[in-house]
Amino acid sequence: MGLGYAASFEQFHPTDLLAYAKQAEEAGFVAVMASDHFHPWVPSQGHSAFVWSWMGALGATTNLRFGTGVTPPGYRYHPAIVAQAAATLEAMYPGRFYLGLGAGEALNEHIVGEYWPEAPIRLERLMESIEIIQALFSGKVVKHRGVYFNVESAKLYTRPETAPPIYVATSGPIMAGRTGKFTDGLITVGAADEKLKMLLDRYEKGAREAGKDPAAMPRILQVKVCYAESVEAGTEEAIREWPNGGMNFPKADIRNPEDFEAMAKLVRAENYKNRVLISPDTDEHVAHIQRFIDLGFGEIYVHHVGRNQEEFIRVYGEKVVPNLKWRA
Repeated sequence: MGLGYAASFEQFHPTDLLAYAKQAEEAGFVAVMASDHFHPWVPSQGHSAFVWSWMGALGATTNLRFGTGVTPPGYRYHPAIVAQAAATLEAMYPGRFYLGLGAGEALNEHIVGEYWPEAPIRLERLMESIEIIQALFSGKVVKHRGVYFNVESAKLYTRPETAPPIYVATSGPIMAGRTGKFTDGLITVGAADEKLKMLLDRYEKGAREAGKDPAAMPRILQVKVCYAESVEAGTEEAIREWPNGGMNFPKADIRNPEDFEAMAKLVRAENYKNRVLISPDTDEHVAHIQRFIDLGFGEIYVHHVGRNQEEFIRVYGEKVVPNLKWRA
């Protein structure tokens, strides 16, 4: 349990993100969730490095737990390659890596030129990918001929003693139930209490159906904040640096950063309400995160959408991390 740092690969050079992660560790953050993008959301964000290269360096230079937030298998990466990459990191850094998976967005996955399917098909592809990855983690020779993917006589030779946990990003009731039933943990984003309680209920129901103890299974949340000297300054920065955070509509089918840039012109301050906490008051940040802890989330990753990452980490280390009350 503890507070994690969300490393935004869309906004920062990977070398800078390594420095921020080290600073976060020193400030009391316990883990890192790193985004897995091929493109930034808007061109002005300016970056989109290969997260799997970076995680090897992160493991060597910190003692933090870490994982992807999240990787969509089955488009840019065949599920077998995701399994190999995850097994390698866990073999190198036992007990520190988790594999965060999700259904993906066209922004990153359309680049390989395949048809971008509707949401139900994306979820079916995700579940078949998970089946393949789990089979490869077993160390057996895997032969799979499925609806979406084929695997011919594949075996992972470099494997950890214990397979890395698979956590799945979900925002709907059906996938929340599948996540509890078939995987090791749930990842979601900040939302209204009612929605989060519904997702956790479905997650727990799925876990019980599989004979698992839901109380022992991770509940992971990512929240977005903007810490600035004033609400006005923070709002300006959020609109400039993270306009996609103010787009309160489905974004999974939008293909290009330039399209998001055009839509960003419509974003206004009021669009961030209940989506990004914008405040100079650290007590408000504590209360915001504590609310999610009290709802039952044991691992919360904070993404500060502004550029002043060093100041954010320092202030959180001094005034937020020590004042959170985690459940036993």
